[in-house]
Amino acid sequence: MKYVSTRGQAPVLSFEEAMLTGLARDGGLYLPETIPTLTAEEIAAFEGLSYEEVAFRVMRPFIGDSFTDDEFRDIIAKAYAGFGHIARAPLVELAPGHFLLELFHGPTLAFKDFAMQLIGQLFEVALKRRGERVTIVGATSGDTGSAAIEAFRGLENVDVFILFPHGRVSEVQRRQMTTPADANVHALALDGDFDDCQARLKDMFNDFDFRDGVKLAGVNSINWARVLAQVVYYFTSAVALGAPHRKVSFTVPTGNFGDIFAGYIARRMGLPIDRLVVATNQNDILHRCLSGQGYFKGETIPSISPSMDIQVSSNFERALYYAYDQDGSAVAQLMDELKAGGFNVSQGAMQALAEAFLSGRASEEETLTTIASTLKQSGELICPHTAVGVKVAEETRVIGTPMITLATAHPAKFPDAVEKASGIRPPLPQRMADLYDRPERVTRIANDLGAIEEHIKGHIAR
Repeated sequence: MKYVSTRGQAPVLSFEEAMLTGLARDGGLYLPETIPTLTAEEIAAFEGLSYEEVAFRVMRPFIGDSFTDDEFRDIIAKAYAGFGHIARAPLVELAPGHFLLELFHGPTLAFKDFAMQLIGQLFEVALKRRGERVTIVGATSGDTGSAAIEAFRGLENVDVFILFPHGRVSEVQRRQMTTPADANVHALALDGDFDDCQARLKDMFNDFDFRDGVKLAGVNSINWARVLAQVVYYFTSAVALGAPHRKVSFTVPTGNFGDIFAGYIARRMGLPIDRLVVATNQNDILHRCLSGQGYFKGETIPSISPSMDIQVSSNFERALYYAYDQDGSAVAQLMDELKAGGFNVSQGAMQALAEAFLSGRASEEETLTTIASTLKQSGELICPHTAVGVKVAEETRVIGTPMITLATAHPAKFPDAVEKASGIRPPLPQRMADLYDRPERVTRIANDLGAIEEHIKGHIAR
């Protein structure tokens, strides 16, 4: 299995190389040269299997010879051993035909744990075998950073630096990044928004002297292994509701497009997904684009669903690659136009996107109302991001086809918004009860590439 860049000008790599590389050297994102498919019989055979076994069967064709079967099974087992639910990603019925897929039972209470815990184990095995040390730099709007720090803290061959927008993440998200005491993890509060964090991250990957000097690696959803890990729960949840014998729809609250792109890959692998619905908050560049209005950056507006406060969705580039018939030069041209503010999508590509995705948006008021109404109608307390999904799912689901909304984070990660909407302040799970008492360790840093690179060079283990 080989991996190619969305922009067509980077070396073709193995799975392991693509994982350790992160962003391609031409600025593009890696994708498999071909997408493996599963037969209806193979998908039906997932019924009754453990999450770990389905994960092995779904991901194995993408791995090639980078890891042996025994290695990969062991990696998967270790990745999910610390989750707080035996099903790993349980389904809960909200209303007849509408289900929540709870993705918050991992160590940092967000869906990012599914991919990050796996990547932590993959990196450790690969780096030990190679005798190498890498510097992981990530950008986060909240959940990615805490999941990365939790997955890589204390590992021998990795230094981790996470950029998050100062004052624009919830207190729980911040403390999950700033309270781990391990010497190899570093939280950097950037003076800017998430798009600034993501832009500086890409700048570092495009500064080849720095990149090679510190052996830079990335675990944002630019990393293909992140997307691949998220493909699994589309299969487990759909099969639980009758796939492949019946179609299932999904609504995904998304800012960076990685989680819903995993659903797109699941569909291309053969999972009978009817509707794939993108749910955005008021930072609705994806909804505007999928509605035919082009892809033009606006100002990021802070919201009660901060993990979705994004204008430049990295993974959308992967969807564009397929919409433009895998034409890397066309994608590279669009990304150049994006630097100048945005681009219009061609008629043919727009048709391809419209066939693949639906979309909707939720305002702040609608998000709060949905938290309250969901609690009243079902007894389920949901986070603001999940509420965005539930609101859009209710508008787009059709009778006769189950709709699964991805519940992306535990409500306790956003207690202020949840309390404002419901009157209930959700408590942290017992294992995190002392989070507010732990000492914090954080560096505030200017939105300046040179300052960030110097800080990283000065704090990596030699």
